[in-house]
Amino acid sequence: MPQATVKVYDSLTRTGSMVADDGTTEYAIEPEAMDGSMFRFLRPGQRVTFDLFEHDDTARPRNLRIGIA
Repeated sequence: MPQATVKVYDSLTRTGSMVADDGTTEYAIEPEAMDGSMFRFLRPGQRVTFDLFEHDDTARPRNLRIGIA
């Protein structure tokens, strides 16, 4: 299960970005990434785990969860 740190997050648009633990891979946080989550807000520096979903040859995070698995 991939893990990352939230870089930026806008709670109004539910978008932002996060950096994977490798320190180089950056993922966009899309509104769909939070669907089904009990959490509605993320803050910079917060640790998250997530699933990766392939769409148009791009890995997109889904099912964001707070904390480390």
